[in-house]
Amino acid sequence: MTLATPMRLVLLEDDDLVRDRILAPKLVQFGFEVVATGTVAGLREAIQQGPPDLFVLDIGLPDGDGFSLARELRATHAGTGIIMLTGRSDTVDRVRGLFEGADAYLAKPVEIDVLVATLYSVARRLQPSTAPRPRGRWALSPDEWFLLSPGGAQVMLTRGERRLLEVMFQHVGEVVARDALIAALTDDVLAFDPHRLDSMVHRLRRKVLAALGEPLPLNAVHGAGYVIEA
Repeated sequence: MTLATPMRLVLLEDDDLVRDRILAPKLVQFGFEVVATGTVAGLREAIQQGPPDLFVLDIGLPDGDGFSLARELRATHAGTGIIMLTGRSDTVDRVRGLFEGADAYLAKPVEIDVLVATLYSVARRLQPSTAPRPRGRWALSPDEWFLLSPGGAQVMLTRGERRLLEVMFQHVGEVVARDALIAALTDDVLAFDPHRLDSMVHRLRRKVLAALGEPLPLNAVHGAGYVIEA
């Protein structure tokens, strides 16, 4: 199975707990390649390892400040998205952050779905896709991180949901065996609890219905697997 190349993201957050236990794992779950650091020096080292697609910056840092860093990064990385994520929610700070070069300014605490949606929104603005947007049927977006409804509405997917739907859309109208879906979700099929597949499908259908107002036509075939009608 071929997956789209994940976007590379440098996360600069000096709070170890927030960075390593909350933000970085959640962003990885949503498919980003995350390099997490707590210092400006660490960010510079990360850039040397390869140009990122996105920066997420805090403002208060032990060896610098996010405002100056955003200005510098905007000058040197014009095509890279910059999102400021900080505890400072004052309008003055928000305006300054955007003026210095940030594409978006979010105040902590932020829901991970809001952060991820902002990251993808910024990425799409900077690098708009030339592929036509599928309409009239259920489909994955060109970057495969959003599910598109027949009417063109979209809902963001987790990495597991994305892999599940990628396989399903390769076999529209056909029953896909449970074993095949599990193999798409994990490298260790023997250690994978089959009930996790059912739970994932249940959560996905519930999320789609809540977000888009219409049911995803992904249905179980007793004793065999799942089928989707696009």
